[in-house]
Amino acid sequence: MAHAKNHDYHILNPSIWPLLASVFAFVMLFGAVMFMHDNGPWMLIIGFVGVLYVMFGWWGETIKENQVGDHTPVVLIGLRYGFILFIMSEVMFFFAWFWSFFKHAMYPMGPDSPAIDGAWPPAGIETFDPWHLPLINTLILLCSGAAATWAHHALVHENNRKDIKSGLTIAILLGLIFSVFQAYEYSHAAFGFSGNIYGANFFMATGFHGFHVIVGTIFLFICLIRTMKGHFTPENHLGFEAAAWYWHFVDVVWLFLFAAVYVWGG
Repeated sequence: MAHAKNHDYHILNPSIWPLLASVFAFVMLFGAVMFMHDNGPWMLIIGFVGVLYVMFGWWGETIKENQVGDHTPVVLIGLRYGFILFIMSEVMFFFAWFWSFFKHAMYPMGPDSPAIDGAWPPAGIETFDPWHLPLINTLILLCSGAAATWAHHALVHENNRKDIKSGLTIAILLGLIFSVFQAYEYSHAAFGFSGNIYGANFFMATGFHGFHVIVGTIFLFICLIRTMKGHFTPENHLGFEAAAWYWHFVDVVWLFLFAAVYVWGG
């Protein structure tokens, strides 16, 4: 009884995951540098697989901690604040790409871009028609967000497992279709990543968003698996809630990309 828990906080046990995460992240970074210097991709692949292994193991332990009751209301508040801060950091990440795009669009002349000659997009750049595939992708992503919201509502207000699975499945499929269409669009781009500031800004902004769509789709897929295993309840579903937040963040970023890069920037 002297060691009985009499507080709402979660005292973590010693864990190997932070150390492994640091080691594999360094191996992946070092491997990426070696790969860029024509030394083969093997170290990069080893580091990447190691990072995936750490993610699987570490988050698996987090799920177990939740199931045994370590995630008390006080702990859940901290986890929510942590995820909100993560989303805020992602907002600032994309803010940097928007800043670069708007800067070069509104001030195309300058010492860092003398070849633009006062035109935006630069001469010779054939932009995408925003009212064709980009508009279709916008509708697809918005419908995917609506499906995720339907699944979240079915969990919190009705605890309807069938509707939760249906909503998540639709959201995942639409996310996959968005990624396929984005890849198709890239394959038909009339400009490249290098050689012009427009292409660099376009592919960095939309490419990183595409990466976030892939991550969010995996996030939703994990939630679907956990739903099938009966992990979520109306009172205890932080993982699902975080996935929904992340997916709606991806939606909002795309709306800004569509309006700024495709419509205004084109």
